[in-house]
Amino acid sequence: MAKRITNRADDYSQWYLDVIKEAKLADHSPVRGCMVIRPNGFSLWENMRSVLDTMFKQTGHENAYFPLFIPKSFLSKEAQHVEGFAKECAVITHSRLKSVDGGVEVDPESRLDEELIVRPTSETIIWDSYRGWIQSYRDLPILINQWANVVRWEMRTRLFLRTMEFLWQEGHTAHATEQEAVEETLQMLEVYRTFAEEFMAMPVVTGVKTASERFAGAVDTYCIESLMQDGKALQAGTSHFLGQNFAKAFDVKFQDQDGEHKYVWATSWGVSTRLIGGLIMTHSDDNGLVLPPKLAPIQVVIVPIYKNEEQKSKALYYAEPLINELKAGGVSVKLDDRDNFKPGWKFAEHEAQGTPIRIAIGPRDIENGNLEVARRDKLEKNIIPFEGSALYITELLETIQTNLFETAKKRREENTQHANSYDEFKVMIEAGGFVYAHWDGTEETETRVKEETKATIRCIPLHGDETPGECMVSGKPSKKKVLFARSY
Repeated sequence: MAKRITNRADDYSQWYLDVIKEAKLADHSPVRGCMVIRPNGFSLWENMRSVLDTMFKQTGHENAYFPLFIPKSFLSKEAQHVEGFAKECAVITHSRLKSVDGGVEVDPESRLDEELIVRPTSETIIWDSYRGWIQSYRDLPILINQWANVVRWEMRTRLFLRTMEFLWQEGHTAHATEQEAVEETLQMLEVYRTFAEEFMAMPVVTGVKTASERFAGAVDTYCIESLMQDGKALQAGTSHFLGQNFAKAFDVKFQDQDGEHKYVWATSWGVSTRLIGGLIMTHSDDNGLVLPPKLAPIQVVIVPIYKNEEQKSKALYYAEPLINELKAGGVSVKLDDRDNFKPGWKFAEHEAQGTPIRIAIGPRDIENGNLEVARRDKLEKNIIPFEGSALYITELLETIQTNLFETAKKRREENTQHANSYDEFKVMIEAGGFVYAHWDGTEETETRVKEETKATIRCIPLHGDETPGECMVSGKPSKKKVLFARSY
């Protein structure tokens, strides 16, 4: 099975698609730019969603749901917002079809009085609701999260990374003070950082976007940026401080304790199924998908090896107490006792699907009281005693999780450079990876770098080298180095 996966060094883009195909994560849809998320991919998303949902609720947020369709007039209320999304909106103009000559066509008499926009993001529809929910300081804060799908009419798509329809969560909060809203924005950024590093085993840089890169309608956009194996950056999550822009656009005010009416302060924040693409490109290899144990739908697969029913029965009997002990310890285990596939085929399938640990049990293992344990992250096997094996496997899962993070972090460090001149920067960017360099803070310089090198400022890091210097392009003063990279 592994031979059906292109080597990363030969064609990284095809390798990425091959990994998705062989791991049975997703298929292309008949609708251009959309995807069918298969059970393996959706169970991975469910695990991500479950962890994040718990983290959101631990920080006081509640789930709600808002309409998929948004009146066109709503998007016109916030000028920057409509400008940012105008070219990506799918528009509904009619409400029904009619039969014609054995087919269907749009019924011209069903044209809507006002067109509807298929949700590209929900700020406008949610803030229309908040106007009715918020009257007093007692109604604040409102801490709402929504799990939903959105549509953005992308012209160039790639499975998980950029599709016309995708799944995500979007948080929308309302606060009495600017300080509370800023604290919320940074708190959710930290939630995303924690999730990326501790569960996805994907190291990230936290920072704030430049004015040209921030979310449409935001005062500030914060982000987590990760580095993929091909040297390109991936924006993995964003948290936006919206100021009072949407409150003013939808006239959302509250009466404070002194009886004064004020506009509320807002945030929004989100991550999407793009995280699955990031997970693939951070950890996977030429043999297929590699999954961090904390998110893997199946953490351990047990493959009995037998030639007849008697050997099969002995293997299953031998495996049963181990399966029970692992499950009791919270480990997800699959027993692959399918008769119509040979062990070698099963090994290749589970390898391609990224199962962290594979255990083989054959007649000799039973005779000697052993297990053959293979770890996916290093493609290595060990023979261990059956006695105490559950503890060994549980600890090995933790070792794999840590190893994946440390390997990705080391790769990022090896592919991170600091440029002291524009000529030096061009050479570094061409090689790929993260490049830190001084920037004078102007959009003119930012645009020039993008046009000449195809690199963008991924973020102005929140933590890092605070030493002032001179812009590598203009020579003007620079407060600190910013992070550049080519990106997805």
